[in-house]
Amino acid sequence: MLVQRVVLNSRPGKDGTPVPENFRLEEQTLAPELEEGEVLVRTLYLSVDPYMRCRMNEDTGADYLTPWRLGECVDGGGVGAVESSRFNGYNPGDVVTGFTWPWQTRAVLKGSVLQKVDPQMVDGRLSYFLGVIGLTGLTALLGIREKGHVTKGANQTMVASGAAGACGSIAGQIGRLDGCTRVVGICGSDEKCRILVEDLGFTAAINYRREDVPTRLKEYCPDGVDVYFDNVGGAISDAVITQMTRGGHVILCGQISQYNKDVPYPPVLSEDIQEALRAKEITRERFTVIDYMNKSDAGLLQLCQWVKSGQIKALETVVNGIENMGDAFCSMMKGGNVGKQIVKISE
Repeated sequence: MLVQRVVLNSRPGKDGTPVPENFRLEEQTLAPELEEGEVLVRTLYLSVDPYMRCRMNEDTGADYLTPWRLGECVDGGGVGAVESSRFNGYNPGDVVTGFTWPWQTRAVLKGSVLQKVDPQMVDGRLSYFLGVIGLTGLTALLGIREKGHVTKGANQTMVASGAAGACGSIAGQIGRLDGCTRVVGICGSDEKCRILVEDLGFTAAINYRREDVPTRLKEYCPDGVDVYFDNVGGAISDAVITQMTRGGHVILCGQISQYNKDVPYPPVLSEDIQEALRAKEITRERFTVIDYMNKSDAGLLQLCQWVKSGQIKALETVVNGIENMGDAFCSMMKGGNVGKQIVKISE
């Protein structure tokens, strides 16, 4: 059986920006014979995510991430259909998902690393298992619940950076549902700002490419910022932290503005910002969703209910074809996506 796969062709280099040529499409013969415990899956959708930029380096900078190897098939979140199985409980036609899904059109995988999912949970929109009803949605929900300390009736203001991205767009909606009075998003275009306010219910949005972020924050957050869902780091995060209230909380989800730099994760803050955190007793702790997987079932159920009731809207940018994985990844890293960046591999 001939399959197509994407391998890591080259690394971006020190402080380098990734390009599509860092990835290479290959054809490979896949032996369909299965050993006990294995399944043959056809890939339906693959996810590209900011954390993958760290995996392109020899040293990921994060103890929980392993680097991709040169010349080998890369992997990430995926969802697919079982075509044949020697794993108890998985049958042809079942839909499964996994965190270490190889970027290839079909694959033989151990059934133990996959999770069977019910298409009815997402009304047949299977890509949602990689986004709002998957790790992305859980990251937004559990980040806010575990680190945000949002309290209904407390008149809190929340700011989300990377607010039109996969995680930020969901986090802002959850902040509103959980009781924040104001939710302000920071993103990179006027159209994204419009979507956040008109479609997703954000109170206001700031285009960091065109507007002065500190000035706009003072305007939209007159009482300061109580909760900050940080997806980007860098100068934007410095501006938000400077305007946070005493006892505020930073949910340290990602630092996409820093991922092309060879620095440890999370990057070290300037002395001024560290002093602002200390002086105002602001918490800023790294949040990794895999540390809270004991709460995943209840979290996914809550997210599913919100999506089905229309209280949360899921945004996606979908590209077709495994040959476009590299383009989709590089576009996402530059903010070319609205919501979750997905690549559709097959019907």
